[in-house]
Amino acid sequence: MRTVIAGGHGQIALLLERLLADRGDRPAGIIRRPEQAGDLVAAGAEPLLLDLEAAAPAELARLLDGADAVVFAAGAGPGSGAARKLTVDRDAAVLLADAAELAGVRRYLMVSAMGADAGARYPADEVFETYLRAKGAADDAVRSRTGLDWTVLRPGRLTDGPGTGLVRLAPSVPRGSVDRQDVAAVLAALLHEPGSAGQTLDLVAGDATVAEAVAAAAGHL
Repeated sequence: MRTVIAGGHGQIALLLERLLADRGDRPAGIIRRPEQAGDLVAAGAEPLLLDLEAAAPAELARLLDGADAVVFAAGAGPGSGAARKLTVDRDAAVLLADAAELAGVRRYLMVSAMGADAGARYPADEVFETYLRAKGAADDAVRSRTGLDWTVLRPGRLTDGPGTGLVRLAPSVPRGSVDRQDVAAVLAALLHEPGSAGQTLDLVAGDATVAEAVAAAAGHL
């Protein structure tokens, strides 16, 4: 399987690229800066250079030629302002959906966030409110596409550990945290599970193995 990952140099993306390469898939990551290419090559992924904030759908679609799936794992990052939450977290996700449809790539995995909602209210932090709204609007835009077999994954608070391999994955779960390594493992499993298409799934640490959780979400257990 050839999978193109938007935001290819992000923490989750690099972990996912390594998992995919290790199992014999062909990951590729879209990056904005040429100096990031070496990290992708080290993870076993093909670097693809493109600025998602400036590209047109047809330009991105050319990079998706021959792809079996796309993953949106891009993000403006915690140090960015409200404007880039819109141009990256919302608009770049829509751009990837447009390009996937142009290229005939049906499988689309969206890395979203728990609490994402186009109408989210978070008065204590205007930038965070914009982030939740941007992610929610992106989720809505992707879910509206009949030409895509989409899955929206909404992890809880992200942590940086070795991963436990044990998760809770369902349309709605209590708020919690989850390690980025486990998020990457769930994404890798979802890519090979077509039964998860059309679902929006929350993800936190839990007591089911990744394989069990993904199988259950797909209706196999």
